[in-house]
Amino acid sequence: MSTVKKTLTPLPRQQRRRDVVENDEFAAFTRRIIRAHGRRVATGDVEALRDLVALSANLDQAITDAVIGLRAFGYSWAEIGSRLGISRQAAQQRWGDRP
Repeated sequence: MSTVKKTLTPLPRQQRRRDVVENDEFAAFTRRIIRAHGRRVATGDVEALRDLVALSANLDQAITDAVIGLRAFGYSWAEIGSRLGISRQAAQQRWGDRP
């Protein structure tokens, strides 16, 4: 009788997710928080300005992580570019050199 270790058994390739996940409310909530942070800085909270600018770098990293994840999930550059309103080539040039 042979024993197979689960850690050595390859997992089946994940099926691509085709259903649309509605997250409009979450995105709207995020936008409201960022705008509120900007208003707070504008009322004299100069110490929070650095944090507000840092959000830009965090957002860029989150987009990069999302694109890398979508590519690993099987989405094409054309599909990603289409969702972003840019060409396939532009998407691949911006995020294609990432591991």
